[in-house]
Amino acid sequence: MTTTLAPTTRGRDRAATARRTVSTSETVSQTMTMAWRSLKNMRRQPEQFFDVVLQPLIFTAMFAYIFGGAVSGSVEDYLPLMIPGIVAQTVLTTCMVTGTKLREDMEKGVFDRFKSLPMARIAPLAGPMVADLSRYAIASVLTFATGILMGYRPGGGFTGVTAAILLSIFTGWALAWIFTWIGTIARSAQAVQGISMLILFPLTFLSNAFVPIDTLPDWLAAFVRVNPVSHLVTAARDLANHGTVSTAVFWTLLAGVVVIAVFAPLSVSSYKRRHV
Repeated sequence: MTTTLAPTTRGRDRAATARRTVSTSETVSQTMTMAWRSLKNMRRQPEQFFDVVLQPLIFTAMFAYIFGGAVSGSVEDYLPLMIPGIVAQTVLTTCMVTGTKLREDMEKGVFDRFKSLPMARIAPLAGPMVADLSRYAIASVLTFATGILMGYRPGGGFTGVTAAILLSIFTGWALAWIFTWIGTIARSAQAVQGISMLILFPLTFLSNAFVPIDTLPDWLAAFVRVNPVSHLVTAARDLANHGTVSTAVFWTLLAGVVVIAVFAPLSVSSYKRRHV
């Protein structure tokens, strides 16, 4: 006996089938659509750029004039040490916002509209992260520009500075997957921000971003040497100051790939459990 499915049942079956068979090209297209949505939101809310515009200016000037003489003897001698560190710090603190914004969208019910659509589950997560690449780029460029105005002269030239910026952007995007995952499991945007700060600030300040490792106690120097942020800062210094591709560049890229491989699936899995 042939059973005829009701129209609503057939519609649900077709939607479920569509969700299961989203192709790679469709996933990319949907991700870029979500990225464009985030960019439009940024354009309508320019205050979202305040941190990436003001933080590089304030932090660069403040750290240079407060610590320059004490650490390196002068501001000019401190800038080659500090500027790559500020770039790393700025990009990493900027990527922390990704998880907070994600949680805010989830609290507003935005993702409830996506769950019924035949779209890749990674698209709503990866799309805003692609849009945030513009924020990382702005923060990095402004930091180097501020340093140059203060007297910083990178020995790696334009190519070295560009490579350092691209490496910092990639690392920030990779680490943003950690905060995206936190955004899918935390109960509120405030919780995401609090947890993210507990993770990020120790990693940033317990690194070689602002002081040479040889000035630290042995027990602290041991941690700083294995801190992934220290590898990023060292790699950025080698690229920007000397134009050399050191082993620190390799370790930074490897760490970024590992973080993406671990936390991207975790983020998608957590998102599906909550919103499917």
